[in-house]
Amino acid sequence: MSETQRVVVSPPSSTSGRRVRVDGESIGLAHSLDDLTEFLRRAGLTLDPATAAVSPLIDWRGVGPEYWGPETHG
Repeated sequence: MSETQRVVVSPPSSTSGRRVRVDGESIGLAHSLDDLTEFLRRAGLTLDPATAAVSPLIDWRGVGPEYWGPETHG
């Protein structure tokens, strides 16, 4: 019954992208919120990017949805 944390988005990898898992199963390496929502759609979870960014269903590890890779902001 752990419905609240089904989705885990890992911290960004050293080369770019974040591993996405649903119920412990890897479903892809996302490079953006659009990638994430497409992976989730394929897994049967429909969220738009704005909703995914704040959804309690998603456990953002390391950093939040604004950061996807090693590039610097500035």
